[in-house]
Amino acid sequence: MTDQIPSDATPIDLAHAAMEAAPNDDAQRLRFFERLADGELFLLLDAEPIGDGPIEPRVFPVEDQNYVLVFDREQRLAEFAGSAPYAALSGRVLAQMLAGQGIGLGVNLTVAPSELLLPPEAMDWLKDTLAHAPTEAEAKPEEITPPHGLPEQLITALDAKLAIAGGLARVAYLAGVTYEGGAKSHLLAYVDHMPGSEGALAQLVAESLTFSGIEAGALDVAFFAPSDPMCAKLARHGLRFDLPVPESQSTGPSAPGMDPNKPPILR
Repeated sequence: MTDQIPSDATPIDLAHAAMEAAPNDDAQRLRFFERLADGELFLLLDAEPIGDGPIEPRVFPVEDQNYVLVFDREQRLAEFAGSAPYAALSGRVLAQMLAGQGIGLGVNLTVAPSELLLPPEAMDWLKDTLAHAPTEAEAKPEEITPPHGLPEQLITALDAKLAIAGGLARVAYLAGVTYEGGAKSHLLAYVDHMPGSEGALAQLVAESLTFSGIEAGALDVAFFAPSDPMCAKLARHGLRFDLPVPESQSTGPSAPGMDPNKPPILR
């Protein structure tokens, strides 16, 4: 008899269950860490933060090791700690904060099947893995063809990554490409992107390769205005990804950790 997956299971719940079901599968472990990095997490604090000052996570000693606790739903944090203060931040910001601090991470402790303790070394690894940046090069596409032979796990990873890039571009196409000189590759082409978002959008593709476990893989990234004639070829031959349109955001002050350019400081 197989366990039923609850209808309210979170992405971290699903990734954790897949990892537990295949303990020797590196791809499942990578996928779990990817969901952790991409997700919004709620960090349990000792006290309400004051303005832009440092935040004070509540620290729990477990077997001579200190941990801070996060939950992937506000309700789960409330179930664990009641109306305690918290900061909402992404897993990647949290990894940046904890790396090198000698502090581990407790995830969904006592409130979900996905509960686990990640040692400090895991947070160091995650921070280093997320720091891998793509390299820049210039080449002129001559021919666009349908994508061919790409691993299914890469397509799935790209779909998940682009789902969190709402507002940075309108659409993306995955296609085969032949450049001047005859070199062939695959291309993820963004159309109608927000100026200044190139680095973040390219990083999403690099992380898709990393967390798919495709060590020797390569995927080029390019950016096109909607009026570029290349867009018609991409639409004809490429695999299309529609990026979500973000909901309107409040213009008021944001909660600690919500601005990736201003990660909170640990006290």
